Amino acid sequence: MIILSGGTGTPKLLPGLRTVFKEEELNIIVNTAEDIEISGNLLCPDIDSVLYTLAGIIDKKTWWGIKDDTFHTHAALHRLRSQSPEDLMNLMIGDKDRATHIARSELLRAGKSLTEATALLAKKYGIADQIKILPMTDEPAGVQTKILTPEGELHLQEFLITRKGEPDVLDLRFEGITDAKPSEAVIEVLENESDALVLIGPSNPMTSIGPILNLPGLTELLKWKFVVAISPIVGTEAISGPAGKIMRAKGFDVSPDGVYTCYKDFLNVLVIDKADECHIDVDTGIELDVLKTDIIIKNDRNSKRLATALRKYLETICGCSWL
Repeated sequence: MIILSGGTGTPKLLPGLRTVFKEEELNIIVNTAEDIEISGNLLCPDIDSVLYTLAGIIDKKTWWGIKDDTFHTHAALHRLRSQSPEDLMNLMIGDKDRATHIARSELLRAGKSLTEATALLAKKYGIADQIKILPMTDEPAGVQTKILTPEGELHLQEFLITRKGEPDVLDLRFEGITDAKPSEAVIEVLENESDALVLIGPSNPMTSIGPILNLPGLTELLKWKFVVAISPIVGTEAISGPAGKIMRAKGFDVSPDGVYTCYKDFLNVLVIDKADECHIDVDTGIELDVLKTDIIIKNDRNSKRLATALRKYLETICGCSWL
């Protein structure tokens, strides 16, 4: 199974997936367009959320950072700096979380690729070797998600953290996307015929999954796969985060129909909430199935329930060739 992941919705599903499916079959391609340098070290929010979730140390109140972390370094830096409290440099980063960023940056400066650095960090955090966590590109901070607001253009982290997602969204773009390329590991796993099933997790289709899909050649590779997407929308609202606001700005309906439109060029199955309806006019030539189930994940029990429903559905419509 190949999983496309952002940093909040999809990590919530990972505990269930690793229980219901085989760990050695989990290949997680992770968005890196939110990466940013802080204090000279590379912060990879989506990669770290996947790492911490699989290591069992994610802060489940926020779904980023490490649970029960301390903030002594942040407090000391805040006292020593003259920046405005609004400055992204003053982003609250826990001490253990910051150690991950420092270790990653040391590995990168030593000549390791981001994929290699991520694998080494996963090993240090006790994550099974069979699970592959693959940055979408090996170009650190090579792609940057920018949000256009009435106040000007903001890096996504600035929009989310310092502005708390409050400004109106006029547009978004992926700076550097045309010059970026998928990592060799990503290309290899997508070209591997034995990994034909692709699962797009319930992450923001615009800012979490969008950068992965916009890498040159990615969409074409997905057209040769069996692709399942889990909606991050229930009714007309995002389950969490600013997905709805950004979908509207890009002209997508905030609904399961809008999620389908994001992925329609290659999508085979759309998983939506049991309370929702689909009114999809399929005109792509791709046969589409819809699975209705409870997609809200509040804890690991919910995660396993959704993963189990997904497996049973796939067994019914596809047999066991991927399972």
